[in-house]
Amino acid sequence: MALALLAVWATPAASSQPARSRKAMVVTREDHATRAGLRALEQGGNAVDAAVAVGFALAVTHPSAGNIGGGGFMLIRFADGRATFLDFRERAPLAATRDMYLDASGKVTDDRIIGYRAAGVPGTVRGLEYASKKYGRRPWESLVQPAMELAEKGFPVSWGLSESLRRSRLLGRFPESRRIFQRDGKFYEPGELLAQPELARTLRRIASLGSRDFYTGETARLLARDMQDHGGLVRLEDLKQYEVVEREPLRGAYRGYELLTAPPPSSGGVGVLQMLGMLEGSGYEKGGAGSAAMIHHVAEAMRRFFADRSRYFGDPDFVKVPVAGLLSRAYLEERRRTIDRERATPSAELGPGRPAGAEASETTHYSVVDADGNAVAVTYTLNGGYGSGVTAAGLGFLLNNEMDDFTSKPGVPNLYGLIQGERNSIAPRKRPLSAMTPTIVTRDNKLFLVAGSPGGPTIISTVLLLVLNAIDFGMDAPRAVDAPRFHHQWMPDELRLEGAGFSPDTIRLLESRGHRVRAAGSQGEAAVIQVREGWLVGATDRRGY
Repeated sequence: MALALLAVWATPAASSQPARSRKAMVVTREDHATRAGLRALEQGGNAVDAAVAVGFALAVTHPSAGNIGGGGFMLIRFADGRATFLDFRERAPLAATRDMYLDASGKVTDDRIIGYRAAGVPGTVRGLEYASKKYGRRPWESLVQPAMELAEKGFPVSWGLSESLRRSRLLGRFPESRRIFQRDGKFYEPGELLAQPELARTLRRIASLGSRDFYTGETARLLARDMQDHGGLVRLEDLKQYEVVEREPLRGAYRGYELLTAPPPSSGGVGVLQMLGMLEGSGYEKGGAGSAAMIHHVAEAMRRFFADRSRYFGDPDFVKVPVAGLLSRAYLEERRRTIDRERATPSAELGPGRPAGAEASETTHYSVVDADGNAVAVTYTLNGGYGSGVTAAGLGFLLNNEMDDFTSKPGVPNLYGLIQGERNSIAPRKRPLSAMTPTIVTRDNKLFLVAGSPGGPTIISTVLLLVLNAIDFGMDAPRAVDAPRFHHQWMPDELRLEGAGFSPDTIRLLESRGHRVRAAGSQGEAAVIQVREGWLVGATDRRGY
């Protein structure tokens, strides 16, 4: 008997008309990818199989973020309560050095963001294969097949994708990217088919040979040669040595709910748990969702976390991250006491705290729940939109610019304006600090929420707001997703509000408290599944293309 499945994808009114299902659900930002996930479930696969199929499909249909040339995280919660976290984040090449992006005068160079030298060693293909082999049940080839077909036969370009490809100056800087995605200036119109034969051939090899093609086979050889020809650092030995790391998820509690979220090298899981800890018991919610009082208090918690992030975070395989100290009750109470209910704390006067144990960004997210109750949250990325801008010659996939997530120079902001510390400095084989925050929330050991978002550092504040909206303000998935968002990251000292989401009166009240308010564009692009009265309720964002 076929499962009763219901899919969700990003359309202009997706979140105002939520999808509901009693059985299983796949929530992504793109309908072809959603269908790939559903196909895996309908063929007898589980949530992990569906997540793998979606990951490959998005590499074809969502080129600004979906990828096989990047990396990410997968959070899995099994129906019996067990959980695990797969880290397939990119790594620095063996030839990387601490000061590789500083010129002779000590200034940070643009090649940390643009071009071949910006790319770290990709982890997506090995990460998806690891998940499939260990936790899936469908044949590998069947999970890559939908992506291969989309690349080979093409898919209709949406209006949003058409505009994104047309507007991208980055793609226009590199011949392969300009040829494939911009047709050398004859831009794709909405409804035209975008076929990617080079990517189809790469996917066909991966489907047949598994990740060994990408890391030691023909794809690896072609990628390493292209890198060497253009001054990139990734070599065959880097690809051969790449490994997935399986980690324990972070676990925390908030108002009777249990949270599973991302451990380092993500800073996001610690950030969400730390900010929830500062807010719990504060009474911040009495002002009401979206009120100036509520925004002020949450923004002050954000400010304090991001100050801590600037000093204490890095790859846990290289540096000690004082997670227990940052999340201890005593430390959270100490940080909570520094929040003034009426006045913003100037960031220049607020440095990182002193937790016990402390030593002296373009992304996409999707969520899956299967009929057995297994849940998967995946966030993966190229870092910036279209990554480094480079499409690997003869291979058809874009390369990440993840090296910018390292600290190129302490005190100098990265692509997202983040100030980062020495612990996140560049070193061979090291994984850069991330903001990706796939999160699963339960209550009484029953699934409640599966959530995540893209958006650089705003990922962390977006996931926090989704959790607060669902728990403290009782919102269902569509309202939690639609609610206007805000972000504070300590430096620069500004409170960013989504442009159309807040009234002039609210803005004036925030400014009267001392906040420097800046109107910002859309924040995040959430993909959420909520369990509500026995139903799976799914919602995607109207934000994004």
